[in-house]
Parts: sequence; structure tokens; C-alpha cells
Amino acid sequence: MSEPFRLVPPAPAYLASYRAALEEGWSPDNVLGNIATHRELDRIDRDPLAFLMSLDDPQGKGAPVLMKDGTTRTRLPGYRRWMWDGEFCGSIGFRWQRGTSEMPEYCPGHIGFGVVPWKRGNGYAAKAVLALLPDARLRGLSHIYITANQDNVASRRTIESCGGVLVDQFDIDAGDGGAPAARYRIAL
Repeated sequence: MSEPFRLVPPAPAYLASYRAALEEGWSPDNVLGNIATHRELDRIDRDPLAFLMSLDDPQGKGAPVLMKDGTTRTRLPGYRRWMWDGEFCGSIGFRWQRGTSEMPEYCPGHIGFGVVPWKRGNGYAAKAVLALLPDARLRGLSHIYITANQDNVASRRTIESCGGVLVDQFDIDAGDGGAPAARYRIAL
């Protein structure tokens, strides 16, 4: 039986459903794809509690972020929430820099999201983005950026439905896949 949609902090009660989505081939990272899927499954196998705890890092004290090209970048403060309607639906991440609404060049957006294929079309990504905006305001941000690949029409429509205004188009760093992208700004 389905439950009302909500965002939940990653926790043991939801982990089996999250793991099942990974095993079905869904990836929490649209750049690293299967690499990220296998990394997450490995981390869950090694220490499920440590994995869950690593997804909530509002102080940015976690390990540096490993990029696709093998380089590392400083971890920003942030967290992930899971989309839930009785089972795992997708993931949304929010990251920021302290003291500014701007992001470092290696991180083109504050929010990243992904919905499992079998739950797409329900408006879950937009609901998740809108649910995070009050927290962004509370953290003192005047705006947030969200990027999408230029050819990802569904994500672009989602961002626009949340108030996103296109501010520029650019090529994502080669270490992150190198695709043409669109950056949107949502005023808070």
C-alpha cells in the first residue's frame, strides 16, 4: 500500500528499499552512473550504519569527493534525503558553502536529484526540490542553483516548475562527464 510522498533522512528502516533500487540499476549519481551504484552497494555491504551516517554531513567534515577523472575536491556541507511513498522513489541532495549563496566552480549547483524510472511522472522531483527550499532560506541563502544536462528535458521542466530561471549554459567539467548543461537559479 502506498503512503503519502515525503522526504526521509536515510535510515535503517529505508535501506532495504534503497538497496533494491541500486540493484535494479538505478544510480544516485547521473555523472558516475554505475560506478556510483557499485560504490554505494560496496559501502552498504561493508558498514550500513556508516554509509547512512555519511549521507548527512551539514558540517562538510566527510572525506573529499572523488571525481570521475580520479581527482578529489573538498567536500561541501550537505545532506541527502530519500524520496519515499511507502518505498524508495529517489534521492535529492543539498549542498552549500558557508557564508555565501555562490558555489565553487567544481560544484555547479546546490541541489541534485534523481527519481527511479518506475516512479517518474508523479511529480516527486518537484515536490522534493520545493521541500528543500525552506531549509536553504534558513541557512541564509538568497538563491540556489540547480543544473541539468541540456538534453534532459524532464529535469529542466521540473526545475522550471519550481521557479527556476535559466541563467547560463555551459559545458560541465570533463572530470564530471563534460556534457553541455543548463544552470537555473531559484530565488529564495
